[in-house]
Amino acid sequence: MRTLTLIFPFLLASPALALTPEEVQVATYTGGTLPEGQSGLTMKLQILLDRAGISPGVIDGYKGGMSESALRAFEQREGLPVDGILDPEVWILLGGNTAEPVLGQYSVTAEDVSGLTASIPDNVREKAQMNELGYLRVSERLAERYHMDEDALIAMNPQAVFAAGETIVVANPGAYVEGTVDRIEIHKGSQRAVALDAGGAVLANYPVAIGSNSTPSPSGTMQVKAVAMNPTYSYNPDVNFEADGVEEALTLPPGTNGPVGSVWIDLSKPTYGLHGTDSPAELFENHSHGCVRFTNWDVTELAHMVSDGVSVEFLE
Repeated sequence: MRTLTLIFPFLLASPALALTPEEVQVATYTGGTLPEGQSGLTMKLQILLDRAGISPGVIDGYKGGMSESALRAFEQREGLPVDGILDPEVWILLGGNTAEPVLGQYSVTAEDVSGLTASIPDNVREKAQMNELGYLRVSERLAERYHMDEDALIAMNPQAVFAAGETIVVANPGAYVEGTVDRIEIHKGSQRAVALDAGGAVLANYPVAIGSNSTPSPSGTMQVKAVAMNPTYSYNPDVNFEADGVEEALTLPPGTNGPVGSVWIDLSKPTYGLHGTDSPAELFENHSHGCVRFTNWDVTELAHMVSDGVSVEFLE
């Protein structure tokens, strides 16, 4: 559970930062396209999209592919012309001028700073010998909790050491979407996963990584077989792929920094699933080995809305 104290512009001051919390909170849209690079407006937009059930991936304040794809997904859901460009109608529908503060204050707890993994080796055989592939840093754990890029969280809190009792500034993406998913569509071209209810309404829409030409994601329709939270990972080079020259089958321990992250949603096609990732900022840069890769927080949200038998359709 996230416990936040909302913060307003007059409580914020960090003039040494290129992007300050104050700039995010007071940002408003006055027309034109999003600024290039990182801006308070883009971070605010990302948080508003997240609240609307349209995931921007990581909240980092940068104009880029995931933000544009989220805008397109929102426009399509709302029946607007789809161009991926911010305009006054989109801003109003997102509540941009009337939204509650998009940032909050969070007090780091003793639980937040405990149970970290000291280090994670690169070799798959060495990973299999560990007990957990968990968070390496408090900042990493809290960035994922608030859907943020870790570097952006650190930059927004330049004096923080992320110790218990410390108060930091975080994004306020709102509560998880709730509902019952009847069907999931994986749109390969746009790299988005759409969760729909029995009436065809969009409950949530997420950015995903899909397979490459050499290890493509499947086509057609299959079903959810099971949902595993905090799963282990079965490395089997005879069935899937070989890594680090390791030829024997291994079981890797669970953890958010494991190959499938925090959740595995098993599909009826053997060896395929929907799962998390240890590199959320790289969803649109990396390919999967055929499965569908989400941020850990997005696939966790989805996992609480699906059940066995839910249809998963892969669309070209």
